[in-house]
Amino acid sequence: MTVLPNQARAVIIGGGVVGCSVAYHLTRLGWRDVVLLERKQLTSGTTWHAAGLIAQLRATANMTKLAKYSQELYGSLEQETGVATGFRRVGSITVALTDERREEILRQAAMARAFGVDVDEISPTEVKARYPHLNIDGVRGAVYLDKDGQGDPGNIALALAKGARQRGAVIAERTKVTGVTRADRRITGVDWQREDGSHGHIAAEHVVNCAGMWGRELGAMLGVNVPLQACEHFYILSEPIEGLGPLPVLRVPDECAYYKQDAGKMMLGAFEPVAKPWALGGIPEDFEFDQLPEDLDHFEPILEWAVNRMPMLGEAGIHTFFNGPESFTPDDAYHLGLAPEMDNVWVAAGFNSIGIQSAGGAGMALAQWMEDGEKPFDLGDVDVARMQPFQGNRTYLARRSTETLGLLYADHFPYRQKATARGVRRSPLHAHLLDHGAVMGETAGWERANWFALPGQDRAYAYSWGRQNWFANAAAEHAAIRTGVGMYDMSSFGKLRVEGPDAEAFLNHVCGADISAPVGRIVYTQFLNPRGGIEADVTVTRLSETAWLVVTPAATRLADETWLRRNLSERIAVITDVTAAEAVLAVMGPEARALMQAVSPDDLSNAAHPFGTARQIEIGMALARAHRVSYVGELGWEIYVSADMAAHVFETLFEAGADHGLKLCGMHVMDSCRIEKGFRHFGHDITCEDHVLEAGLGFAVSKTKPAFIGRDAVQRKRDEGLGARMMQFRLTDPEPLLYHNEPILRDGQIVGYLSSGNYGHHLGAAIGMGYVPCKGETVDGLLASSYEIDIAGTRVRAEASLKPLYDPTGARMKA
Repeated sequence: MTVLPNQARAVIIGGGVVGCSVAYHLTRLGWRDVVLLERKQLTSGTTWHAAGLIAQLRATANMTKLAKYSQELYGSLEQETGVATGFRRVGSITVALTDERREEILRQAAMARAFGVDVDEISPTEVKARYPHLNIDGVRGAVYLDKDGQGDPGNIALALAKGARQRGAVIAERTKVTGVTRADRRITGVDWQREDGSHGHIAAEHVVNCAGMWGRELGAMLGVNVPLQACEHFYILSEPIEGLGPLPVLRVPDECAYYKQDAGKMMLGAFEPVAKPWALGGIPEDFEFDQLPEDLDHFEPILEWAVNRMPMLGEAGIHTFFNGPESFTPDDAYHLGLAPEMDNVWVAAGFNSIGIQSAGGAGMALAQWMEDGEKPFDLGDVDVARMQPFQGNRTYLARRSTETLGLLYADHFPYRQKATARGVRRSPLHAHLLDHGAVMGETAGWERANWFALPGQDRAYAYSWGRQNWFANAAAEHAAIRTGVGMYDMSSFGKLRVEGPDAEAFLNHVCGADISAPVGRIVYTQFLNPRGGIEADVTVTRLSETAWLVVTPAATRLADETWLRRNLSERIAVITDVTAAEAVLAVMGPEARALMQAVSPDDLSNAAHPFGTARQIEIGMALARAHRVSYVGELGWEIYVSADMAAHVFETLFEAGADHGLKLCGMHVMDSCRIEKGFRHFGHDITCEDHVLEAGLGFAVSKTKPAFIGRDAVQRKRDEGLGARMMQFRLTDPEPLLYHNEPILRDGQIVGYLSSGNYGHHLGAAIGMGYVPCKGETVDGLLASSYEIDIAGTRVRAEASLKPLYDPTGARMKA
């Protein structure tokens, strides 16, 4: 029996492939006192029955970087440890059966090239040549990645475990964590017990939750929120097929299926559109290498498609029908990183059936984060801090998980909205917006009006890679903001009140800009990390001598609050989330002043209420705080009003708006207007690995403050010069659409990819933003080049600019 130490630098809980990867990578960084505790036997939860598909291409550059790392690691792991991993680079093929899917995979292929992944577009005939057993009827196109592979999931995990042991890690099986000790925001140690009754305690500097489908329950024990739900996952294995040799992994997402050759047999797996959540009342205590009852009725539609697509399946017969549980998260992205509720609890769980291909990279990234105390690069897609507290609710998880499994193979249309577990968080104006035709989307649980349907128009999305059914609606809303006046609901944006005797010094420590401004001044700023990267993009409004309001994007409110709390140190200040206390209505456009003056007796002239200031005003019979600021590049105000008076203020503005051409607008138009103006979008254009100066936001960083987080990195970059610049692009052809991740070509060579894209209705073409390397170059040299954007394999010429293409001087906002 493994002897356990009394203390450890890191205790990892969970012995699947992810836990083994974290142990492997921590010890590779030199951590020796690492302990991994597994309740039963290594791999006995979900790893042992995983399909073992190892693909490189993911939805973003950094997720692709992690997946590429996994396949490279697995390629060398057997030589290092002597454990056969079964890893083979057999390649992979994804086929499209519809024109929309073909557009998707061709856009993915273009994206792959920008990310440095080898990928080839192949014809149906070429698919048949590589996969002779496939019925190619209806195949519209395909892509092939030659370095993708497959491996033995259990042995990959055991190889990682052996590598960790060789460098000093202690791995104990049949050792369950039964409790923890806690001091404030830290877990000080874990209690363990073995099946023979022996027990003990390990004092721990760090605790890592790698418990897989037990991650939510373990998270509750550790005091952190880890929203995930186990779902049934099905595959079948055929009888041996004579002469069946190596084949690429095959994905047919339009039929919810994947195929792989496995020791002379054919495996068929499925991600069905409506999944079956499992163990809603808790996972059985004795669960170990278990499988769930067969459900052929549930699987039958996919099997019928598969027999048609792969006729030899119908001839060979079924050797094994397997049903095993895997964990899924509310947004189909795994959970990684430092939990926001605690200062030494880390999470690597909820891998949505891609645990094998993700484990190597996820383990590497988390270990490096633990070593350095900061993210090695942008991990916002998977950072556990993106999850809202309510998302751990069991009813919510049960409803959402019926959808998320199937979304893995659904069409990944732009603007696609989740259909399940909706309506959890609603603005005080929700019913009013619905009354006027709002079509809702969802962000961080908030229901938000994305666009407004006309009378008689279907209030639903008709998804496409082309112009969707709301394109004309958005164009009209866009025109209202640019030429008249539009109003939209911003209540979902995060609002953090920071107050106390040290609030000013604290915010000046965290923010790049100087927030020591007069009462009523609004300061646009960023929270920077020590590398000069952007952790948050916010406005800070001084409410009084000792109180400030920090306004954040809805999706990052918790992460931004966590950043503030972790940097508070011994300073005396109170941070309060007041998001739900106030509704916010944005009134924007050249006619905004006329409308506002019609409902308020206060002087709203430029002299009385200049840009960048906030003050209390009267609207109708209510009191509100009017912030003169804009994310759409027009004259306007954001009206903050207590939730109890929000409906009255909406009604007052809406009724008066009839005389001013007021149009209700949605979030899609806020985005299309901001991209015309060149305003950055956090999470896309600016992230923790994007230097604030290269993002073009040097104007928002103080040159005189003596000290703040990131100051030294900013000064170094000023001294050394920029290595890249954020640029704005306007397509010269008005027809194509941009979303994000499309490759940027400079003088015919790929130099980067778009961080965001949308249609510029006023500018008359799609607009994109992205970074272009420029080390040692002048601005004139950068702009002298010719630029193209690769859209699904077609290069489209683009006009490039460093200044905003719309109103470059900002005169309209300040009018």
